Amino acid sequence: MTCCEGWTSCNGFSLLVLLILGIVLNAIPLILNFVDEGKVFHNPISCFEWWFPGIIGAGVMVIPATTMSLAARKRACCNNRTGMFLSSLLNVITVIGAVYCMLVSILALSEGPLICNSQENSTFNCEFSFKNLSDIDPDSFNLQWFFSESCVAPPDFDNLTINGVTASDWIKHTLSFDTEENKHRVIHFSVFLGLLLVGILELLFGLSQMAIGFLGCLCGVTKRRSRIV
Repeated sequence: MTCCEGWTSCNGFSLLVLLILGIVLNAIPLILNFVDEGKVFHNPISCFEWWFPGIIGAGVMVIPATTMSLAARKRACCNNRTGMFLSSLLNVITVIGAVYCMLVSILALSEGPLICNSQENSTFNCEFSFKNLSDIDPDSFNLQWFFSESCVAPPDFDNLTINGVTASDWIKHTLSFDTEENKHRVIHFSVFLGLLLVGILELLFGLSQMAIGFLGCLCGVTKRRSRIV
């Protein structure tokens, strides 16, 4: 196996692990929602799992490049210039999917779970539009909904005051499943932070394979010579 094939095979295995992880993470809030409520569209944790950043972006869109890259382990598709070129080309789809997964995850982390944004915890209040992805403002990005003692507005909203939260208070009130709010906050934060990391890693592996595939296409790959008996 040549250097190009070895790196391609490593990328393929890494992408396989990441795409499985992305699908599992995306499925967690969907499964928990179904288990808790027995209904698919009732009382969701957030709107963003229904954009399928892990299933589509970090999952389905990564499959072609992963399949092509894993073929290098058997010295098949990638053992020629055309194969390396196709391996590089298919990773363009991987990069697009990874960027999509990252953008949706960032938007989800910025907005917080649905319970922190609406008293009517229903998907009817969700706007499924790709335009929202372009509305991400880095200056306004914060995790106040997660680090605050509670993100649900009290009945007397006019008397709401924001107090400083110590580390012990944050651990006590946030990192626990003692209430439905905390459960949704922890699951939402964990899922989309994980998807953000998956997207970043897939982006790096995709870009590296585009580079090594382009190099292999230019320089070619070396086949082992058959032994003459």
